[in-house]
Amino acid sequence: MVGRQAVWIDGGTFLMGSDEFYPEERPAHRVTVDGFWIDIHPVTVAEYRRFVDASGWITVAERPPNPEAYPGVDPALLVPGSLVFRRPPGPVPLTLPQRWWAYVPGACWHRPEGPGSSLTGRDDHPVTHVAYADAEAYATWAGAALPTEAEWEFAARGGLEAATFVWGDEFAPGGRLMANTWQGEFPWQNLGSDGFEGTSPVDAFPPNGYGLHDMVGNVWEWTADSFIPYHPSPPKACCIPRNPRADVAAATGLPSRVLKGGSHLCASNYCLRYRPAARSPQSVDTSACHIGFRCVVRGTNPAGAGTPAEAKERS
Repeated sequence: MVGRQAVWIDGGTFLMGSDEFYPEERPAHRVTVDGFWIDIHPVTVAEYRRFVDASGWITVAERPPNPEAYPGVDPALLVPGSLVFRRPPGPVPLTLPQRWWAYVPGACWHRPEGPGSSLTGRDDHPVTHVAYADAEAYATWAGAALPTEAEWEFAARGGLEAATFVWGDEFAPGGRLMANTWQGEFPWQNLGSDGFEGTSPVDAFPPNGYGLHDMVGNVWEWTADSFIPYHPSPPKACCIPRNPRADVAAATGLPSRVLKGGSHLCASNYCLRYRPAARSPQSVDTSACHIGFRCVVRGTNPAGAGTPAEAKERS
């Protein structure tokens, strides 16, 4: 991978999903994945800038939407932009996400809050406002790929079998906040107890057992899998799936891919998804201020690659 720090994950068999939280995480089932390299943190603003400078890539948020994909919508409204979180001044019904999400013309990876905003001081934050194609293009340029959902979850668990969080079962062990999530009453009250109201530097919180940062919280991360609202039923005990990947064409509309990890906008009163088993659908044409990604490289463990806790520069 181009200038990326990654760790080698040996692979193995693990319990994927959860029967304890949201329906789409069920059923918990055993899966085997082969070894792979994975980025130690989400792709940063600085890393994505290098890609754009080298390739000339124009992100989905910077292109006018295709009118054919939005029948019935006034073409004058189809302008480049992206979704930005706007904190309401007081409590609002949690069934009305339009009260805190706004499509902002001109918002994109280098103008994260819209026209007039900038990335000053955020080079080490995860890049955001990247649609699926934008993440995939970076991965291809870097000689990598987006992880499958199974690879991502195996890496996120850091060797902890069926733990609730990537660090264990207690949300804040010893009172220490372990990830960039929402503290307070979502979406109007952000106490900022973790020191951040938006995104944070990718190494601001402790790594998991494999040396990986931000496997939950900060930004949701794209995976290569199509989203279906449940895990496939477990096969016979003798037939554990190996390297599973869901790749399902959408019957109608735009396809959705699986996001993993939750974000700084996840709160216990609304979106308790800063857990390795959590998953969420996202249309491939959508970008937002809380979605990023990281990459993997599949293959054998090269000589001297070391243990999963040892980060290596891949080039």
